[in-house]
Amino acid sequence: MRVIYNIVILQIKSLLFILKFFNSKIRSFVEERKKVLEILEKTISKTDNYIWIHVASLGEYEQGLPIFKEIKSLYKNHKIVLSFFSSSGYQVRKNNPIGDITVYLPLDTSKNSRKFVSLINPKMVFFVKYEFWPNYLQNLEKNSIPTFLLAGLFRENHWFFRWYGSGFLNLLKSSITHFFVQNKDSIDLLINNNITNCTLMGDSRFDRVNTLLDQNNNIENIKEFIGNRICFVGGSTWKEDESLMIDYINKNNNNLVWIIAPHQINLKHITDFQQKIKRKSILHSNLNQNNITTTKVLIIDSIGILTKLYSYSDISYVGGGMGNSGLHNILEPAIFKNPILIGKNYINFPEARDLISKNGAISVKDSKEFENILNELIENKRKRSIMGGNNFDYIKSNLGATKNVISYLKERK
Repeated sequence: MRVIYNIVILQIKSLLFILKFFNSKIRSFVEERKKVLEILEKTISKTDNYIWIHVASLGEYEQGLPIFKEIKSLYKNHKIVLSFFSSSGYQVRKNNPIGDITVYLPLDTSKNSRKFVSLINPKMVFFVKYEFWPNYLQNLEKNSIPTFLLAGLFRENHWFFRWYGSGFLNLLKSSITHFFVQNKDSIDLLINNNITNCTLMGDSRFDRVNTLLDQNNNIENIKEFIGNRICFVGGSTWKEDESLMIDYINKNNNNLVWIIAPHQINLKHITDFQQKIKRKSILHSNLNQNNITTTKVLIIDSIGILTKLYSYSDISYVGGGMGNSGLHNILEPAIFKNPILIGKNYINFPEARDLISKNGAISVKDSKEFENILNELIENKRKRSIMGGNNFDYIKSNLGATKNVISYLKERK
């Protein structure tokens, strides 16, 4: 299996080299990674001790952030190398409070992984959620470097629990020092496969969103824009989600003000979206005191402020569930006591199922249902309050994942 894996990785590397001439994102993916080992050679000091933390993208970074902060505090005499696999995650968080050095993860070839591990020579390593890279794991094991999985999630249909994945499962067993997993199903699967070095940590995303209450959530002009109107925030919306909102906005002229933050922040998408809206709309970058009170729809054309926007919301919609892109973070509006609407495709998101069962979120299947439910929430302030309170209580009842991980590390120190 290892030979086949390495052949596939080299084929992918060759394919990416060709495709980069035709796609700017792939070009960035390839070119930026070429510089990583050179950057490390210049910045890594042989007199310093390093901890390596790796995440796939922005979501995993945000999920692990409360734990990363505690690790940084616990190991004050260590520097942290933070790596991202995705370009989007790196671009958004290349300047962050965790990493002393922040880089892309080079492709998992035998040569790259050997050189990367050798340069950093980490005293310990943390991977988040699904980031299993065989060559990196093999080199960490070969160098006897303690390696931990944070926020792991395992399902019975994962390929490494099948007969043809036994080689990789054995690599996980031998290379991961301890598995911190999110739910009991994952614990049971690991134990059934003779992996007992595991702990049920819970989901650190709850710890993460809980900290949003303590941040400065003020955004210039937003309070004035809302005024005395009811505020609807649509977060991380895709075209399918936005179709629901466009239908409603164009048909209804009630006391509702809209703040919509598309997932895709690009000029063409935002222009197309805005042109379909018949009510007065404006881009956030153009919002000022002269047009605040006369505008019905505010379209966010920048990144990084969505969590703060939820703090202003009376009713929130979380995007991704009307199409097949995947539901975005439903916990962020929940901590601000927002009643939440989502699309129809949520079954693979446990927190969405939980909030629906606790009467904190409602799934809508089409424009008609969206209109009926939204009208009810607009008219029924008490229902909004009950739903929002249920969501807040759900967050508070699931805190503690960070503490579980750090307690283990303190005992081990």
